[in-house]
Amino acid sequence: MLCKSLEFKNVVGQKIKVIDIPVLAINNRYYFMIQVRLQIFVSYIYTHPQEKSCYSFRDYLKRKMNWSDFKDLFSAQEVENRA
Repeated sequence: MLCKSLEFKNVVGQKIKVIDIPVLAINNRYYFMIQVRLQIFVSYIYTHPQEKSCYSFRDYLKRKMNWSDFKDLFSAQEVENRA
């Protein structure tokens, strides 16, 4: 599974990093769910400052998704042309 990360500053100017964001094709059945969950997660982190500066989106999904869907999402091997 190919993952990406996201860095931004929250309301108070603290630098935040979100890691383990899965990269999915638009026609993937989990694409919309992941986009919505990511938007909710980032907006929560942006407006609620905490001591933590690095968050794992994968851990967040583990708590919020059905286990069978989570397992299916992260066990998919769709990577092409690996270097």
